[in-house]
Amino acid sequence: MNQRIFKISLTAALAGFLFGFDTVVISGANLPIKELWNTSPVFHGVFIMSMALWGTVLGSLLGSIPCDKFGRKNTLVWIGVLYFISALGSAVAHDPYLFSFFRFIGGVGVGASSVAAPIYISEISTPKNRGKLGAMYQFNIVFGILIAFFSNYFLKGFDGANDWRWMLGVEAIPAFGYTLMVLTVPKSPRWLLSQKQDEEGALKTLEYITSMEQAKVRLTQIKEVLGKSLAKENLFSGKYNKQLSLAFLIAFFNQLSGINFVLYYAPEILERAGLASKESLFSSISIGVVNLIFTLLGIRLIDYLGRKQLMKIGSIGYILSLAMVGYCFYSDASSTLLLTFILVFIASHAVGQGAVIWVFISEIFPSKVRASGQSWGTGTHWVFAALITLTTPIFLDADKGIFKDNPWPIFLFFAFMMVLQLLWVLFRMPETKGVSLEELGNTLSGKSK
Repeated sequence: MNQRIFKISLTAALAGFLFGFDTVVISGANLPIKELWNTSPVFHGVFIMSMALWGTVLGSLLGSIPCDKFGRKNTLVWIGVLYFISALGSAVAHDPYLFSFFRFIGGVGVGASSVAAPIYISEISTPKNRGKLGAMYQFNIVFGILIAFFSNYFLKGFDGANDWRWMLGVEAIPAFGYTLMVLTVPKSPRWLLSQKQDEEGALKTLEYITSMEQAKVRLTQIKEVLGKSLAKENLFSGKYNKQLSLAFLIAFFNQLSGINFVLYYAPEILERAGLASKESLFSSISIGVVNLIFTLLGIRLIDYLGRKQLMKIGSIGYILSLAMVGYCFYSDASSTLLLTFILVFIASHAVGQGAVIWVFISEIFPSKVRASGQSWGTGTHWVFAALITLTTPIFLDADKGIFKDNPWPIFLFFAFMMVLQLLWVLFRMPETKGVSLEELGNTLSGKSK
């Protein structure tokens, strides 16, 4: 693989590291902030915990606009700036409203990065290495999650009541470094041609990442593809209803598995299982490690077993683990047994939904509506992520009813939803492995014989 292309793609993929770090670092600050500002469960869920996710919704839905207008590279630079501002602002915030504002800014960066980074990597790479290079973004997300858990653990007890400020503020360091690094990458040759009609600039970029002869060949290929492009169609014209439903449901089930609930509230969940504060943060690290290992496994198997097979395996693992986590809480089982099944849950997600969702959504829409289709699936994912994060504190802090002091019904609800996911996978989800994008588009749009 061309080492220069690899380094450029890796730099862009580091946006995923900040994505993962930013979304999960709040787990270590959750309880201290709740005690500091003594907000209601509703306020805590709406503003403290889910505000970043609403920013993510906005960033993912609108991220294509700066990507097209200002370029993929420039968008990535400003994403780094957003992360930097959010980290410092959240760390020094003196009230919950200002805190929520800066978390929202970080969320916009997360959402925009989920659009800009994969697009840039796909446009700077070649068909031969696009899959491996694109997978680095997902890997960096999971790696960022793991480092956030480590960071929270080591900063616990660092500055007493201000520990949470350091947990959030430390993200400014990689954000600043990433911003400087991404300034060094070239602009996307496809963007230069399609948006700026800058053939000379595109050729210069291609010559930088390949040989002069290869650059001219690739330039000709890109121009041919752009020349054959048809006018964009309306995603909601009715022609793509099947793809819309598939993208919606895989994103819907992704969040109704409870994955964000577990990642965001891991320390609190483990404390309720009997672990001390420091122990719960340490145990959270094991969640990050398992997530990383099984994400690598999922990426390795996705083209071998196929998307549908991984979703089957993940669904069965979901159902078993979530049901057992609910039982552990209900029966007051040991914290070790509870943590074991939480790790099985994380492994099931990483090898199934975690590995499949972004690949699957990007495959099922034809070229003419792929960007808007990706926004539809991404937006659905983040809307439900925000809703889950918003509502779960209400159930966690319930002082009466079946939820009082025990979250077991939440996990049984998630287990039931995963039964529905398994049925959807078995009877409605198509296998996309080994099928060309053109053939998929025609088949799902009802154009094939």
